[in-house]
Amino acid sequence: MKQSRNPRILVVTPEVTYLPNRMGSMASYLTAKAGGLADVSAALINALFDQGADVHVALPDYRSLFSDRLAPFIQKEYHELNSKMPQDRIHLAEDRAFYYLNRVYSDYWQENIKLALAFQREVINNIVPRVRPDLIHCNDWMTGLIPAMSRRLNIPCLFTVHNIHTMKCHLSLIEDRGIDAAYFWNHLYYERIAHEYEAIRENNPVDFLTSGIFAAHFVNTVSQTFLLEVVEGRHSFVEKSIQNELTNKWRADCAVGILNAPDPAFNPAIDPSLHQSYGPDTVMTGKQANKQAIQKLLGLIEDVHAPIFFWPSRLDSIQKGSQLLSDILFSVVSRYWDNNLQIIFVANGEYQQHFRDIALFHGIKNRVAVCDFSEQLEHLAYGAADFILMPSLFEPCGLPQMIAPIYGALPVAHDTGGIHDTIIHLDVNQNRGNGFLFRYFDSIGLSWAIDQAMSFYVLPESVRIPHIQRIMTESLSRFNHEETARQYIDLYEKMLQRPLINMF
Repeated sequence: MKQSRNPRILVVTPEVTYLPNRMGSMASYLTAKAGGLADVSAALINALFDQGADVHVALPDYRSLFSDRLAPFIQKEYHELNSKMPQDRIHLAEDRAFYYLNRVYSDYWQENIKLALAFQREVINNIVPRVRPDLIHCNDWMTGLIPAMSRRLNIPCLFTVHNIHTMKCHLSLIEDRGIDAAYFWNHLYYERIAHEYEAIRENNPVDFLTSGIFAAHFVNTVSQTFLLEVVEGRHSFVEKSIQNELTNKWRADCAVGILNAPDPAFNPAIDPSLHQSYGPDTVMTGKQANKQAIQKLLGLIEDVHAPIFFWPSRLDSIQKGSQLLSDILFSVVSRYWDNNLQIIFVANGEYQQHFRDIALFHGIKNRVAVCDFSEQLEHLAYGAADFILMPSLFEPCGLPQMIAPIYGALPVAHDTGGIHDTIIHLDVNQNRGNGFLFRYFDSIGLSWAIDQAMSFYVLPESVRIPHIQRIMTESLSRFNHEETARQYIDLYEKMLQRPLINMF
């Protein structure tokens, strides 16, 4: 009896990291990252490949970004290697729009639409016909037209919404960029109801993200609670079209939430940015060594027993809740003056100067440090901190609240979105939980949660340390790419209605 082949999966993503070397001689150099999408895509591709799945990846040919990583090679050698790289699994979308970019996305929306159309043109016209996939997995608005093509060809398509962000343009522009949208125009989503193809080409914009949700056979967001929040209309910033289409998919049992996972480099046992590495068994000595190092580096009061709160997120005025902390910053520091409570910011954003002004005005620069973002300093802050602050208004997934417990730093956070799915309020008596949550988005709630964290901090070490050790151990096993990839694989098999890998 002839053995049937494994289903062929095509992952379409504008960014990725950590491709397996066995996928091609240059695979490890094809790194283009702007956020968590790159890590999730890489983790999924690695997991599929390691298990023997027939996985392919479509990625823009960011030649400048890729060649920048090739320090050992001169340009001529790079082009020779690139031309010899096996193209049966890694499929680079070729267009000069990508060749000279020094980052994945532009600051200008018109340029991002141009990039998205060039990428999708190559996927639709060249990569899909060459790969002939059994399932296509698209990611975010830059791949939002492909599910319509997939629907027309009757190829199952999963569309992952990482960010509730979309772009729009007319069919005429899509076609001018080489995409034959007439073939699948009726599977796209428009600003207004579309009845005739010719009548809408110039005056009824296509919505990329909503089109992806509308046309895909299955949709997932990057947390289950955020999906429900959108469906229930709890976020006014989500466009009505996106809410409606996600709701339709949810009611049809074709939408789920799958959490992202942190980069595996976030691990205090192997983190080279720490002054001293540590694990659950050595968390106290490790914390104190890193605490002493960062206090000295930033000019803070040098006290290894001082509680440190770390702010790891962008200092914006919309999502991350910066205004809540600014309202109570001096009050919190004053309330725990004798404990030498310290707050460290390693983040950019418009609120950065505001926090610096508060620290200067109140003369607490030796208790509050506001630093520009630095990857090395971020890692050291996780290693030194006892708590992190995440008073986000909304959080589609979030990663800091997963990273911090791995380092033994407990989140103080607003109970929303991905935070709700990853953090349980700590109950010392029941020996459960991994952080401190406040329900209502205001400064009073944040202040209460900080008080809860401090009540835990002043407990005897014999009580407190076992909880931190438990939380570190649980977090390492729970927040990882293997767990995320397993859930995607289960979803693929549900969509295909057969195993992803034939074992016999």
